[in-house]
Amino acid sequence: QVQLVESGGGLVQAGGSLRLSCAASGRTFSNYYLGWFRQAPGKEREFVTGISWSSRSTYYADSVKGRFTISRDAKNTVYLQMNSLKPEDTAVYYCAAGQRPGWTVRNQYDYDYWGQGTQVTVAS
Repeated sequence: QVQLVESGGGLVQAGGSLRLSCAASGRTFSNYYLGWFRQAPGKEREFVTGISWSSRSTYYADSVKGRFTISRDAKNTVYLQMNSLKPEDTAVYYCAAGQRPGWTVRNQYDYDYWGQGTQVTVAS
């Protein structure tokens, strides 16, 4: 059974940093693309960042570019380093994985596996 488990969320002051982790189990994800999405209260889930299976390509939403960094290791874990956090970054953050040809990184429907989410709250 495939599982993605996020960790690292919490409460932080504006301007602070957090590092989210997403550990995958159940199969090897080395040839999967991985992404992070977030959903704030009353809003739709939105793309944050994604990384190709080779790690050669990374993609970011304009709202987080220059502040967030996605990376992955060889042990089925993807990370999201979040710096200079803003109150508008407050949301539940989800990691996701997929393996579809013609992957569109920002399209949540191109991802097959999802974690349960971790709450990030940025206080002003």
